[in-house]
Amino acid sequence: MPTVTFITPDGVRHDVEVSTGSTVMEAARDYGLPGIDADCGGACACSTCHVYVDADWVEKLPVKEAMEADMLDFAYEPDEMRSRLTCQISLTDAMDGLTVYLPERQC
Repeated sequence: MPTVTFITPDGVRHDVEVSTGSTVMEAARDYGLPGIDADCGGACACSTCHVYVDADWVEKLPVKEAMEADMLDFAYEPDEMRSRLTCQISLTDAMDGLTVYLPERQC
């Protein structure tokens, strides 16, 4: 069971154990983590589950699909390299230790 670390804008760290196959968004929602709104419920139809992936993880994650890249245009202060939608990252055992940073706000 992989663990994902969420770091809030004020630096508070939340280590969350997640079932393999779940998305990072589902992990945040199930944990009750504030800052991941997920208004569309994981349909990649908004940008309210936006995070910044730790630089060490950018190349280890699957590449962004076109739909995700389009939705990120609506995110708060997107970073071309590090911004991802958590609904589009399905966790595998190899992603144990994934670290993501929450933005100051969601759009």
